[in-house]
Amino acid sequence: MSIEPYFTVRTRFVQIRYFGRMLRQLRRSRRRHGGISSFQAFCVGLASRVGTGNIAGVAIALTVGGPGAIFWMWVVAAVGMATAVIEATLAQIFKVGSEDGAFRGGPAFYIQHGLRSKAGGVLFAILLVCSFATAFNMVETNAISGVLKSSHGIGTGWTTTVLTLLAAPVLFGGVRSVAKFAGLVLPVVALVYALLALAIVTLNIAQLPAVIEEIVGGAFGASQMAGGFAGGIAVAMLTGVKRGLFACEAGLGSSPNIAGAATVAHPVEQGLIQSLAVFVDTMVICTATAFIVLMSGPGVYDPAHPGALAGASLTESAIAAGLGSWTTVVMTSVVFVFAFASVLSNYVCAEANLFFLGGRGPAIHALKGVTLLSMAVGAMSQLTLVWALADLAMALMAIVNLVAICLLGRWAFAALRDFHRQSARGVRPVFVASEAGLPGVLDGDVWDSPEPLLVRGLPESPPARRPLPRVPWVSRASRAPAA
Repeated sequence: MSIEPYFTVRTRFVQIRYFGRMLRQLRRSRRRHGGISSFQAFCVGLASRVGTGNIAGVAIALTVGGPGAIFWMWVVAAVGMATAVIEATLAQIFKVGSEDGAFRGGPAFYIQHGLRSKAGGVLFAILLVCSFATAFNMVETNAISGVLKSSHGIGTGWTTTVLTLLAAPVLFGGVRSVAKFAGLVLPVVALVYALLALAIVTLNIAQLPAVIEEIVGGAFGASQMAGGFAGGIAVAMLTGVKRGLFACEAGLGSSPNIAGAATVAHPVEQGLIQSLAVFVDTMVICTATAFIVLMSGPGVYDPAHPGALAGASLTESAIAAGLGSWTTVVMTSVVFVFAFASVLSNYVCAEANLFFLGGRGPAIHALKGVTLLSMAVGAMSQLTLVWALADLAMALMAIVNLVAICLLGRWAFAALRDFHRQSARGVRPVFVASEAGLPGVLDGDVWDSPEPLLVRGLPESPPARRPLPRVPWVSRASRAPAA
């Protein structure tokens, strides 16, 4: 995490300066010009982030590190938004085309093409394929089976069977099938969960100042909070950082694999979109979970005596205590969709890196089989073992990726300057590698152009309310030769 504040400072707090631009970018991100749209990539990336890390992970953080852990989750997300801009922009800059007409990108690609290190790219790709095809999927399905068993008495065998039958057709449908599922389902379910949290906060609005005090006080070792947790500040910080990194995935190197698959006119567009996903994930959904649990009362959660409930089961019980038992079915559905969508997005990340390693046809089918098998194993595993494997995998990936984006940061900074320069001229930014002021020559032809695609004819300072013309994405294959 010590590297991540560097990107916040170096980009001059891009997550604050460009927050309004992120929202505007999201509104027009549904436009699709081949491959998958920017919005679909946003939803798949959000699916990767918004999973059990937001429901089970936050509950675990509260159980182990106390309310103070939530404050450190906020800190991780705040600085992680800038990191997300950098890694997603790099994924776009160094992406490559694939046989299916879509793009592939991510840390393995920018390590190889940006750092000229094939070995480094291979190392990261292997780490990600192994982690996302196994450990991370096990975390998600473990949450599903835990909730179904504790709330509805459904055995893990039935859970495993249903998950496999539902996942198989989507996985074998390819990246576009996963993107379509995430784009249709995830926004609706996330909204339902946010509304549940809003209802609980509204009903317990008088407790809100005390909850904020618990979170901030616990983060800095207030005596009334630290007493219930061995290690006080250290445990709260360590737990919050770990769970925060797992939830938002900023700097981890997973979401750039999804960001690199989007079709956009400028790499920074997707960087801003992915940064917004970090905000939605942690500042909205993780905070919602924290408030739900902390407002549930001592009968469900007591900071000094966390009790037997943990993970998603604790969150589900907290909602039932606040709104009634009817929410059990709703929350089970929310957990199921969040975790299921995360499994699918994990597969997208793993497939992109297997593609980098040269995996085609049979290897891709083998990956789908391993994904389905890990789902079954995770549903039947112990919670502590599953999270330990995920934490180890996350640490190894984060080390490799953070070093890479730190070394390649100047490429993303140049793209940000190019984006800002064009925006200041009143045009929609279009990236042309040869004119972007990059620190080196970019390999490949994804961003090559026979003639600049900049919008011409607009004054330096366009009149107020004058709509900017839309610049469509034009693939290299379809461009007419330069005059």
